[in-house]
Amino acid sequence: MKIKTPLLLGLLAVALTGCIVAPPPPPHSGPPPGAYRDRDRDGMPNRYDRDRDGDGVPNRYDSRPNDPRYR
Repeated sequence: MKIKTPLLLGLLAVALTGCIVAPPPPPHSGPPPGAYRDRDRDGMPNRYDRDRDGDGVPNRYDSRPNDPRYR
């Protein structure tokens, strides 16, 4: 029993050192904003979005489809 205790403590210490040394995962591991060219950030890429800038006017009727301040 006297030999097993230090041996088990040593193995436990070796096993737990990997837990302490490993870096934590990044807080936001998803794609960066704008990675899929989503100008209005509604989750739909601009090539499929009928209202690219999110101003409420469809792109074909919008004189400035990339600028949300104008209609």
